Amino acid sequence: MYELLKGLGDWLVGAEQWTGSDGIGHRLAEHLQYSLLATLVAAAIALPVGLLIGHTGRGAFVAINLSSFGRALPTVGLVVLVFLASGLSMWPVYIALVALAVPSIVTNTYAGMTAVDPEVRDAARGQGMRWYQVLLQVELPLALPLIMTGLRLALIQVVATATIAAYVSFGGLGRYVFDGLAQRDLVQVLGGAVLVALVAVVLDLALSALQRVLFRHRPAPRTQA
Repeated sequence: MYELLKGLGDWLVGAEQWTGSDGIGHRLAEHLQYSLLATLVAAAIALPVGLLIGHTGRGAFVAINLSSFGRALPTVGLVVLVFLASGLSMWPVYIALVALAVPSIVTNTYAGMTAVDPEVRDAARGQGMRWYQVLLQVELPLALPLIMTGLRLALIQVVATATIAAYVSFGGLGRYVFDGLAQRDLVQVLGGAVLVALVAVVLDLALSALQRVLFRHRPAPRTQA
């Protein structure tokens, strides 16, 4: 174990490990690209759905169950299925990562909307606000803390799972894991796993801190009994 940890330390700090197209810096940039793009696409899909069902109260059962079904899909299996249908491209990876991120965003957006005090909605309508004004100017700002929590959870899940890009011969930090397994290089496997974990932890801490700063003076939404 000591030799493995010593080898890991040498691997992480070695200058040659940080340069070139196979260096940690390049692989990290690829990993973040996959993760951020997939999360943005998932947010573009899931946020409108969560806001709509939270505002109208219609379709919640179908949307939440479809989201749960997406969470239950085996990620690697989905990658292989899309890979067989579309050929060698990044499409299988992005589709799998988006499917993974959508459930957290939908459920947290819906939860944030339903946690808005009904009296606040009624007061807004009583002032003559149209439905879209109630949604965008009243409900959305109040639901935003829970919505951001959903985005944070989705991003961390995607970062941890984006290693599957290497499964279909693309880059990212998963390259170290898959190449290390193929070469029986435990130091490289452990290094890739540690790097993915560190990225996930750093992003989670950063987003959590940002969320606390943005909403430190705002009371939490009242949950329904």
